[in-house]
Amino acid sequence: MTDLWVEERVAPAVRGEVDLERIEDAIREVLLAVGEDPLREGLRDTPARVARAYQEAFVGMQQDPGDLFGSTFEAGHEEMVLVRDISFYSMCEHHLVPFFGVAHIGYLPALGGNVAGLGALARLVDVFSKRPQVQEQLTTQVVDSLMEQLKPRGAIAVLEAEHLCMSMRGVAKPGAKTITSAVRGQMREAATRAEAMSLIFWR
Repeated sequence: MTDLWVEERVAPAVRGEVDLERIEDAIREVLLAVGEDPLREGLRDTPARVARAYQEAFVGMQQDPGDLFGSTFEAGHEEMVLVRDISFYSMCEHHLVPFFGVAHIGYLPALGGNVAGLGALARLVDVFSKRPQVQEQLTTQVVDSLMEQLKPRGAIAVLEAEHLCMSMRGVAKPGAKTITSAVRGQMREAATRAEAMSLIFWR
């Protein structure tokens, strides 16, 4: 495929649109390419179902993380805030198969103790996970966005996930977990980072 072929076909996504009909056509072609009959009873509605599933799986492409932090709360709390075990599902951008797991996000509020709603942290994970992704990039995007939007003194994101591109194909090792972390600001200080990690992995 040429770069021109790609450029001619990315315009709808760049405009923030989802072309369901185009996805359906592509899925029919995939079914034909693997030797299936897209018109048989069990597959007749599959292209439309896949199109809707992709629309849902990639909804984060149309979302702005800045919308999540429109207001903060004066809690007078300047110590660590950490939300653990935020479940997420994403789609590997290399093979377009899922990876899924949990995210742990923590931050040190700015001086004055203003904090974000806890739901905003969970939704922040969704904004970036519901896109074609790799786990390393997802981890970085979450923590950098938290730093940008909330202006905390420091932040940390740790993600644990199983990748179906590793479980069901390739090395075929189901159950293997990948752990990634990203740390910013005062969270990089050894004692603070150790406190965060102890809270994340305490069971």
